[in-house]
Amino acid sequence: MELEDARNNSNLEQVADIEKDLRYISGIIKQKGREILSNYTITPPQFIALQWLFEEGDMTIGELSNKMYLAFSTTTDLVDRMEKNELVVRVKNPNDRRVVQIHLLDEGKRIIDEVIKKRQIYLQDVLVNFSPEEIVTLKENLAKLHQEMREE
Repeated sequence: MELEDARNNSNLEQVADIEKDLRYISGIIKQKGREILSNYTITPPQFIALQWLFEEGDMTIGELSNKMYLAFSTTTDLVDRMEKNELVVRVKNPNDRRVVQIHLLDEGKRIIDEVIKKRQIYLQDVLVNFSPEEIVTLKENLAKLHQEMREE
């Protein structure tokens, strides 16, 4: 029983360390992302909205607000500002004209593409002291962790 308790305590300590590292990494990535965004005319919430549209395609304001965990009215204001800056456009669904979807315009795609490339370059610079094998292992483990979290 003592051996099992020791293993559980060791496991709990490792999990605590992993959580702490992930929290710190997330904070650093968020900060670096904001630094990159400071060169653009969009806010961090607008970037997140553009990213969802870039990855998932057209969606309604309701769908976007659910993805972003924002109130419908907040998302509407966000979309209004992005539409004014010609990053997105509202489009009526051809199958149901009552449904309005948000469509990402070329300028929105360009900004997302540029920012993501700059973030990837930053990460590439950080990984310079990792061996190719360590990078593959890190990628596989992060993918596995992500998959487990999505299934939960």
